[in-house]
Formats: sequence, structure tokens, C-alpha cells
Amino acid sequence: MNNGLIIVNVIVFLLLIGVLIIMQKKHISFSKRVFTGLGLGIVFGYVLHVIYGADSDVISKTIDWLSIVGSGYVKLLQMVVMPLVFISIVGAFTRLKITKNLGKISFLVIGLLLFTTGISAAIGIGSTIGFGLDGIQLTEGDAEASRNAELVDRVIQVEGMTIPQQILQMIPNNPFADLTGARPTSTIAVVIFAAFIGVASLGIKRKQPEEAELFAKIINSLYAIIMRVVTLVLRLTPYGILALITKVAATSNYEAIVNLGTFVIASYVALILMFIVHLIMLSMAKLSPVLYLKKAMPTLTFAFTSRSSAGTLPLNIKSQTKDFGVSEGIANFAGPFSLTIGQNGCAGIYPAMLAVMVAPTVGIDPLNPSFILSLILVVMISSFGVAGVGGGATFASLIVLSVMGLPIEIVGLLISVEPLIDMGRTALNVSGGMTTGILTSRITGEFEEEVYQQKEIVEA
Repeated sequence: MNNGLIIVNVIVFLLLIGVLIIMQKKHISFSKRVFTGLGLGIVFGYVLHVIYGADSDVISKTIDWLSIVGSGYVKLLQMVVMPLVFISIVGAFTRLKITKNLGKISFLVIGLLLFTTGISAAIGIGSTIGFGLDGIQLTEGDAEASRNAELVDRVIQVEGMTIPQQILQMIPNNPFADLTGARPTSTIAVVIFAAFIGVASLGIKRKQPEEAELFAKIINSLYAIIMRVVTLVLRLTPYGILALITKVAATSNYEAIVNLGTFVIASYVALILMFIVHLIMLSMAKLSPVLYLKKAMPTLTFAFTSRSSAGTLPLNIKSQTKDFGVSEGIANFAGPFSLTIGQNGCAGIYPAMLAVMVAPTVGIDPLNPSFILSLILVVMISSFGVAGVGGGATFASLIVLSVMGLPIEIVGLLISVEPLIDMGRTALNVSGGMTTGILTSRITGEFEEEVYQQKEIVEA
């Protein structure tokens, strides 16, 4: 009986995919197809949830089949992330236009990412205090106890580590292992390795121009090939979003969401406020926040549903260059760096909120100015090296709580609403990266405003 129900569910899903295929053949815009996939997924997933229940065997096996499309799409994007990060950074150095402003661009990208992380931490603190959130009120059930047991190994990695030791963790000693994503800090290690290769190419360019020119051609060719792979994968975005959001809607624990509703609301208030800060920053640069919203939405929608900043990197770079007029060199700096530094949601808002919630349990007044300033500083520094994949917020929170001498058990107590909040956090991370790229390009003059002003989104 169950097998028959699973087959029916899969057939319905395939019919929904058929709707998106028909829309594509009718040349309906990419953004409309993305939002259609999002809407169909929410409805279909919720219907499955109502009929079978989140924990049913039918739901579990149905999602297994749907994951071929959803998780498969994310895996395809993740497949190109490390090569894209490496080639993007090296390629940024080999392009003559960016080398003229290399120091300024690096300073602006890193500075803006850290600055916005500091603001996001302050907003997270304010939202937590404003909603009166208190870690003492949280209770530990079976799922939470299991989650905290899983966190023990991760705590060992960061507990007692000083900030200098954390910085050392980012330095690559085996870049080939880091290219496989072997460590939580692998992405920033690859960025550092690529930066060394890029700087070396600049030195060769002065002393052996012919060799440097050949190297630049090789890198540019590799970049073109990887971006072509990215383009092929990005065309699957509406179908991937349909499958991913169906899974979220079908398997979410709505009762737990209601029980922790205040925390969820406070989190999204903080996320929305920080997103408004991004729009204000764009307005201050005399750029339309409405156009940004419209053209960034497909990328942010994928980030929201996939919960992977790294998986969104290809879309991130495509949006910056094709839709917002950011130069390729700057987009290839801002995109990869935003995976590892200054993630506004995962490394900014979330750790700050948890620290404020748990502070009273050890006798610390969360309203104490010295505590608030220390927390913001620790959050900013600890944002270096946070992996742009699922679990990055957990890793960032463990580091912040450990450095601040606060209990880490609160991380596991929020497991039931973690997926829902992580969706918003990831979208904010990606928005922070795109905003940084736009502002850096605007400030350095490597910006095509006519591209930004175009109303239509460029197809992948």
C-alpha cells in the first residue's frame, strides 16, 4: 500500500516538473519559473505533511526520490564550488584591471564584510534583548539530547582554542586536501592558497611577462570552462528549488516551531532588519534598492531553500556580474571571500543571539556594555573561516560561546527550528556578499551602472 502512495506522490512531483518545463519552453522568465517552483513546492510539501505527517514512512521514502532532484542539484553546485573559488581568486589577480586597485579592493571587500558582521551582531543582540529571550526557559528533549551528544566532537575542536590558534587553523598546510573540503576552514584555506598563487603571478608578470601571459590564458580558459559548467547547472534551478522546498514543507516540525515561536520571530526580525541595512547601504551609494530586490531574488530564493552559501556561489557571482554590473575581478573576490568571512546571518546574528540568551545562566548581565562590545568583537573575529555550508552557524556559535566562556548546550536545544532559521540566515549571508561586491565595485569605479539599471534579469 505504501509503495503505491509513494509512486503517486512521485508522479505528482513529476507533473509539477512538467509544468516548469512547459514554462521554460514558452520562454517565461527565469525569475518567474523560480518563484513558481517555490510556490508549487510549498503547496505540495504542505499537502504531503497534512496527509501523511512529517515522520511517516511514506514521507521519508517520497523525499528520498525527490532528493535525486533537490539534493542532486545542490551537489552539482557544490561540485564546482572549490574549483570556482580557486580559479576566481587566481583569475582576479591575472586580470590587469583589478591589479591596479588590488590593495584597495581587498581592503574594501574584507572591511565591508567585517563591518556588516559587526552590525548584524549588534542587531542580533538588540532583537534578543527586545524580545526578552532567555536560554533558561529552553528544555532538553530526546532530539535535543541527541544533538548535544553529536556536538561533543565539534566542541573538542574549538574548546579552549585561543584566537591566534583559530587563525592558524585557516592557514593551509595541504591545499590539495583543502580543495576536497576536508576541514571546516578549508574554504578560506583555498582562498589563501589561491591568493598566494595570484600574488606570485604578479611577480612573474614583471620579470617574465611571456610566462605570465601564458599562465593568464590558461587560468582564463579554465575559468571560462568552469563558468560554462556553472551555467549548465544553474538552468536546473527552478526544479531544484521545487524539490528542496517540498522537503522543507513536508518534514518541518510545525509544533516545535510554534513552541519556539518567539525565538523564530526574533531571529527573522533581526534578519529582516539586517537585510534592510543592506538596502540602506545601496541607497547611500545612490543605487536603487528596489532593483536590487527584484534582481537578487532568484539567487536569494535558492540560498533560502538550499541553506548553502557555498552552493549559491555560482549564482552569487552570476548575479553580481550579469545583473548588477560588478566587474568580474571584484565579483570573484567578493563571492568567495563572503563564504569564509563575515557571514551576516550564520556568523553574525545567530552566535550573538545565543550568547545573549545564555549569558544570564552564568551570572552575566547581557545589558553590560563591556559584555556587548566584547561579544561584537569576538563575533567579528570568529567570522573568519566559517564554512559556507550547512552547519556553519553551529561551528561559529561554538567558537563564540567557547571564547566567551559561555555554555554551549544551547546550540543543541534549538535543533527543532534550526532548518527554518538557517534558511533565512543563508539568504542574508548571500545578500551580504552581493552587497559587498556591488559597493566595492561602485567605490573603485569598476562598475557598470547601466547594467544595474536594466530591469530584466539575465538568463543563466
